[in-house]
Amino acid sequence: MHSSKHIIKFADDTTVVGLISKNDESAYREEERQNDHSPLIIDGSLVELVKNTKFLSVHLVDNLTWSLNTSSFTKKAQQRLYFLIRLRKAHLPPYILTTFYRGTNESILSSCITACFGNCTVSDRKTLQRIVRTAEKII
Repeated sequence: MHSSKHIIKFADDTTVVGLISKNDESAYREEERQNDHSPLIIDGSLVELVKNTKFLSVHLVDNLTWSLNTSSFTKKAQQRLYFLIRLRKAHLPPYILTTFYRGTNESILSSCITACFGNCTVSDRKTLQRIVRTAEKII
């Protein structure tokens, strides 16, 4: 690969990041096409190849699908809908319910929306839209 690789270490994680120069992504594109990669060794330790990992709250999957992210967002959002229902049953005004929804569910559903929503399956989109419609009905 012609681009340089950098190793970024966090408290409990290590990430390998490449540098793209002059908007030339050709080295990355070529690496994506290769099926057999040389083992990566960091500080003398072999890096394990995994099917998926979570990085900054985003599930990265080896086949580049977003279904795992969608199910994760859905689970979190549905848990928070329960609390929205409880607040509604306590007869709180709609503006309080809207504020609660925006601070809890909307923040989850809008995280990574530009990458996730445009690339997820029709079924995943419908699932996310169903959560929004349910919240609208509750409010």
